[in-house]
Amino acid sequence: MDFASAASASAVCSFCRSTLVRDGQALLRIGQSAELFDDHSPLQLGAAGRYQGLAFTLVGRLQYGYEGGTWNEWHALFDNGRSGWLSEDNGAYVMAFEAPTPADAPALEGLSAGQRVLADGRAWDVASVVKAHLIAAQGELPRPPQLHGDFLVADLRTGADEVGTLDASDPGQVAWSVGRPVLLGSLAMSGLAAEPKEKTLGARGVSCPNCGNALAITLASTKSVSCGQCNAVVDLSAGVGGELRHYTQSNTSEGGLGPQISLGRSGTLKLGTGAAEPWQVVGYLERCDMPGRDSDEEKTYWREYLLYNREHGFAFLVDAEDGWSWVRPVTGAPQVRGDRARYRGANYQRKYTYDAKVTWVQGEFYWRVARGEHANVSDYVGIGGDSRKRLSREQTRSAVGAAGGTEVVWSAGETLDAAVVAEAFGITAGERAAMQRDVAPVSSGGKRMSATNAIIMIVVLFIIVSALAECEGSDRCDELRQAFGPNSNEYRQCVAQRGSGSSGRTSGGSWGGHK
Repeated sequence: MDFASAASASAVCSFCRSTLVRDGQALLRIGQSAELFDDHSPLQLGAAGRYQGLAFTLVGRLQYGYEGGTWNEWHALFDNGRSGWLSEDNGAYVMAFEAPTPADAPALEGLSAGQRVLADGRAWDVASVVKAHLIAAQGELPRPPQLHGDFLVADLRTGADEVGTLDASDPGQVAWSVGRPVLLGSLAMSGLAAEPKEKTLGARGVSCPNCGNALAITLASTKSVSCGQCNAVVDLSAGVGGELRHYTQSNTSEGGLGPQISLGRSGTLKLGTGAAEPWQVVGYLERCDMPGRDSDEEKTYWREYLLYNREHGFAFLVDAEDGWSWVRPVTGAPQVRGDRARYRGANYQRKYTYDAKVTWVQGEFYWRVARGEHANVSDYVGIGGDSRKRLSREQTRSAVGAAGGTEVVWSAGETLDAAVVAEAFGITAGERAAMQRDVAPVSSGGKRMSATNAIIMIVVLFIIVSALAECEGSDRCDELRQAFGPNSNEYRQCVAQRGSGSSGRTSGGSWGGHK
């Protein structure tokens, strides 16, 4: 067996999966790696690229598993002999390099998501703490893989988009690495796996465990998928060959909304700087806020579309009461002081903090969607010349040996005009009226009233005045249907609230993202 690097301490045979360790001029077999789960990654051994002007080749791979699924770390051997790690998780990539573990590094056992800690003389925000295990190894590695037992991994973030990782896979030493996010397109990669093999799992013949219907899985990174026949949500995080857990959904969503942009439809959008790119709708979910027990406010529902682009990963298109916006998960950690936040030179003001719950899902998702999934959300709006910018922080509820959530995710984006969304996805003129929820100016304090809510109040006042003048009833929901269309949020929520006898709510809406 030939080694590409003299620095490689071990390798995994591609034929028999034996783990081989160098002992002078000899190779010692110390065990056997499990078979890799075929996640149809676009990366593969032998693929080459450039990072910061230096050429590298992918010579090894570690595949990890945790409660929410799997991720890969590829051993990148640079032409100057340096080793790096190209981490791959849900369409996002980080290039990291190992460094000596800082003397001030925090103990892993005491960490929880959301904490701010000191490491290497700098402040870091803890983004996630997970219990992981090594599934399998492949190719050349700088040290023998630890193929047995669970261990803790913590991801730390800074406002400069740095990613620090504390990894306890070696019982004798907690490893430390620091990296930055990269786009696959910026690495000028060659030798990638063919796109059709990366994008489809349909040949696996996966059947819904609830009704037996064939599941059409489009993306390699999918961890959850809804059944088109019975609406059950199927968990794929254990792999297509593993046990397929699921939960059932009713035939209609709790909020009575439904997607206005169909699954599978593609649109060309400019999300941030750079050129407009094609984005495909691969998932759709509805969420609601959860008013406190002592609150008399009603739930507010909104739509979130999961968009996918091969080179740029995932983004969210959010349709809330106060307008349309897009957000993408960010690698860094915005700097927060009180109700203010700062990220990439822009300043933000916190407007809402609330608990959000997933109420309905369709399509595919890169995380494991759980029934009634909860998150604590804080939404921020840009101030000054950045009023169209949006920032959101979400923290999950569950924990791994700590009081905090297992993951904190920041998402950043901007508002969008409804006409831009309609044009991008080819929405017909007859359907556009129901989408018209452009964001209104934001007041300096308190909760805002969107343009849509103002119109609703005018319509309601008109109905009340008409009823008093004519001394006979008037159908408020019919007025909303005529004003906004039968598929609008306003009309559907009115029908749902009329059935329950509740009144409408004029606040809320997420700028959120997810996971």
